[in-house]
Amino acid sequence: MSIDHLLNEEQLALVEGVREFTQDVVAPVSAKHDQEKSFPYDVISQMGEMGLFGLPIPEEYGGQGGDYFTLCLALEELAKVDQSVAITLEAGVSLGMMPILKFGTEEQKQQWLPALAEAKQLAGFGLTEPAAGSDAGGTQTKATLENGIWTINGNKEFITNSGTDITSMVTVTAVTGQDEISTIIVPTDTPGFTAEPAYDKVGWNASDTHPLTLQDVQVPEENLLGERGRGFANFMGILDEGRVAIAALATGAAQGCVDESVQYAKTRTTFGRPIGENQGVSFKIARMQARAYAARSAYYAAAMKIIAGQPFKTEASIAKMVASEAAMDNARDATQIFGGYGFMNETLVARHYRDSKILEIGEGTTEVQLMLIARSLGL
Repeated sequence: MSIDHLLNEEQLALVEGVREFTQDVVAPVSAKHDQEKSFPYDVISQMGEMGLFGLPIPEEYGGQGGDYFTLCLALEELAKVDQSVAITLEAGVSLGMMPILKFGTEEQKQQWLPALAEAKQLAGFGLTEPAAGSDAGGTQTKATLENGIWTINGNKEFITNSGTDITSMVTVTAVTGQDEISTIIVPTDTPGFTAEPAYDKVGWNASDTHPLTLQDVQVPEENLLGERGRGFANFMGILDEGRVAIAALATGAAQGCVDESVQYAKTRTTFGRPIGENQGVSFKIARMQARAYAARSAYYAAAMKIIAGQPFKTEASIAKMVASEAAMDNARDATQIFGGYGFMNETLVARHYRDSKILEIGEGTTEVQLMLIARSLGL
């Protein structure tokens, strides 16, 4: 069961192409990179050559000239097999490139976007801090402007794509005045910028994630991204879009668990028959499919509003919450269906079980989404 009838021929071709790439290129090396906690440079390079990182970027900046929905479709397919690869794409585009595309000057777009759109470089999104996660307004990193130079001091936490060999810049939020937060582009080779040792994570082991230290980092005044004092508002808008992308990723994870469980239930036999013939198993998988379908419907609806230029904040929160919970619930049920094999890290469902929890936390926790949805109802 799907809602692919809502897609046009070009979108269906994209989905099929990414699906083939995922099976032929991503799947064979996913377990290895997860076990070694190594970044899949070759996979990311091939994704860049396919144009996946440039999907929603205009052609004049080296992109494919598509829309945000096409990015979401690609994310869903990738996440069925490898959430680490999918989040590298999601963060690289929605968090790395979109702030430059939406708020950057023409010079900033020309300087940064072409290499990012080809995945020759990666960019990070430096928002979260030790004391400012869901409360992003609690930013403590400070930037002072003197003689045309920004001097930045502070720390960032949980920043994706911030420490790879191809990471070229991180956009950071910083307090630039009284009740004023701005965003500033910081090239990673700037003296004083340090990507600290990578985290030892529960999941997303092949995704690059670091804490960052900025100590007397100095960049030119023209590295200000967008209007001074609008950094917090601009980043909140970026996060709204990012939540739709995360919902697409989570939908892929939820569907991946369904696909693995169906295959296993048809081939695994106990007491002389496939376990899928037992209602206890078949009903569990049926419920998993219903969750994935609902998640897909939710992110399709939110993405359609984005490309139509309509308000989508509430739809983004609904999609993010529904899809992330579907991914976690399906991962738990798939692990149960696989039994002892599901507890072995070598299986895809075990990887989904470890990977999916962060979907209920990153880019706005489930509790934040509930708060935003309630607020939209006037509560």
